[in-house]
Amino acid sequence: MEYTNIELSGKQISKIGLGCVTFGREIGRSASFDMMDYAYECGITLFDTAAAYGAGSSEAIVGEWIAAHRPESDSIVVATKILPPYDRENITKSVSQSLYRLGVDTIDLLYLHRWDNSLTAHEIFATLGDLIIQGKVRMLGASNFTAEQLAMAVSLQKENDLPLFRFVQNNNNLAVSDVSDELINICSENSISIITYSPLAAGFLTGKYKRGVQQGTRFDIIPGHKDVYFNDTAYSRLEHLQMMAVRTGYSPVHLALAWAMHQSYTTSVLIGGRKPAHIDQALVAMDFDAPDIIEQLATN
Repeated sequence: MEYTNIELSGKQISKIGLGCVTFGREIGRSASFDMMDYAYECGITLFDTAAAYGAGSSEAIVGEWIAAHRPESDSIVVATKILPPYDRENITKSVSQSLYRLGVDTIDLLYLHRWDNSLTAHEIFATLGDLIIQGKVRMLGASNFTAEQLAMAVSLQKENDLPLFRFVQNNNNLAVSDVSDELINICSENSISIITYSPLAAGFLTGKYKRGVQQGTRFDIIPGHKDVYFNDTAYSRLEHLQMMAVRTGYSPVHLALAWAMHQSYTTSVLIGGRKPAHIDQALVAMDFDAPDIIEQLATN
């Protein structure tokens, strides 16, 4: 499997991306720098953050790291996200704030963090197009869109001859997937690359939440995860993963990561965490070569 496979304005997006959601929220500046240092040493070139992560703290920490590592950091693809309302004033303001926190002149990849009904107005996409013309953004992406929502947005972009989304970023793991066959087809038809996140289901697939939610864990910090994963279907898939782990001798973490890494429709898989060892787990899983086991993992 190729480690880098997508070029973005002369930069390469690595098959593993560093998800920076923990920065400033679960780990501080020093530990975050350790994560970025190690990711860079391992050839990871995609750093993914968002204005909402730690109320801007994640972007600020990533920006401090970039400033401290130039010119080496010039090879890093910086992705961030903005939230609704998606009107001209708020989009312009949000992007300016992200640029300031990141300390860069241009955001390589700007996502709309989630769908909003305002995205039926072509003026919104015209505003995003203006940001590209102004050199503040290189490419656009959509995060947490359904296939129907993505199709509507792309249709509006095409009808008005405006810049198209080039990336989609959705949740995708053995417990819950927001990457449907329909979404994959839309992306294929429109040359949209798929980046996925949460391969361990925010820790659900490690099995630790079967004992309840412990203080300081992801489900404690973000209680909304319980609504996504605490259901019969997800628990059934967790049990299947654990059964496969016993049968094969590989850990549930390794198998869950390997499954996410080896989905043919993905350009990159985001790995979050609190320490460099979490990156090592992903690197090992990426080299896992057992197609029969990967296929069996999804059979449930």
